[in-house]
Order: sequence, then structure tokens, then C-alpha cells
Amino acid sequence: MDVKTGFFYLFSVVLMFSAFRVVTARNPVHAVLYLMLAFSQASAIWLLLGAEFLAITLVLVYLGAVMVLFLFVVMMLDINIDTLRQGFWKHFPLAATLGAIVALEMAAVLMSGFRLSQAPAAVAGSVAQASNAKALGILLYTEYLMPIQIAAAILLVAMVAAIALTLRERKDSKAINPSIQVRVRAADRLSVVQVAATQAAPAPVAADAAQENK
Repeated sequence: MDVKTGFFYLFSVVLMFSAFRVVTARNPVHAVLYLMLAFSQASAIWLLLGAEFLAITLVLVYLGAVMVLFLFVVMMLDINIDTLRQGFWKHFPLAATLGAIVALEMAAVLMSGFRLSQAPAAVAGSVAQASNAKALGILLYTEYLMPIQIAAAILLVAMVAAIALTLRERKDSKAINPSIQVRVRAADRLSVVQVAATQAAPAPVAADAAQENK
């Protein structure tokens, strides 16, 4: 067994263990951390298989954005773990059935093997010896240039719309304009009111005087 095969089995074992712990961990934060470990091991396996673009995409998109967002959301929410456990045995038969079906399908695929009638053709003659990422980049920006531009425009519109919805003025917002704070003066915040040092005592009421005479 060579070094590459040894690393493949190592990454596979860690991937299977982390995937198992994702569904068995009682703490949601630990489950998210195990899922991040599973994604990192899958990325390493893709590197061994020569799909470096997919490996880098998995690290940047899932580990760098999606899973970090999930981790912050899970840590910020007050999740009652005891309440979540109450419905475990209620949904266990359906989950076990679906798991058995998926396991049988995977076993059938692995037992039949992966057979190819012919070797896959190269992307282009000039990029036959290029790396996976370079070949994909040349293919995207030559034959699929227009769909890439349309997708980029749609993503730009979505980003601008999300920013516009976030920055809209609301009545319950307590945001303060920094430019107003910089231009503030002491006279705008403090006003001095002239108050007399002493005041005359109020005149006695007639009813009080009558009571005193009695």
C-alpha cells in the first residue's frame, strides 16, 4: 500500500467517524463542529482524486461561509435539547426506514462497481495537460461565457437588493448618524435657565386664617 492509499483510508475513516458523530452528538454545537470536520476530510479526499477545484470550493463555500454561519446561529439560539429529544422515538421508524433504503442503494452501487465503456474525453486539446481548475476556468470563460455573465448579473442584483432591504429606515430603529454627532455643539445639548435665588412665600389662605381664629 502506497502513501496515497494510506492517506485515502485515513481521511475516509475520519470522515465516517465525524459523519456518525454529526447525527449522534447531543450538543448541537458539537454536531456542527463534527460536520465541519467531515467537510474538511471530504475536501482532502477530493484533492487525492485530482479534483482540486471542488476541494477548494468545498473549503471556501461550506467551511468558510455556510458552516460558520450555522455555528454562530446555533450558538446564539437558546435551544432546549430536552425538548428536541422528546420526539426522537416518534420519528425513529421513518428515519430508520430511510436510512436502510439509502444503505441498500449505496451497497448495490458499490457491489456493481463503476464501469466506464470508454475513457472520458479531454476538455480541449490545448488544456489536456492542464490542471483541473485551469481546464474548468478555460471551459467556463470560453464556451459558457454568456451564462456566467448572466449568473453574475443575477447575483449582483440579489446582493444589492439584500443590502437595500437591510439599510431601509424603520421607525423602531435607534441608529444614530455619525455626522450629526460630529457637528454637535454644547449649545445644542445644554441650555442655561436663569432661576431666581429666592422666592416670596405664598399668601395665607382665608380658610386657614378662619380656622386659626376659632
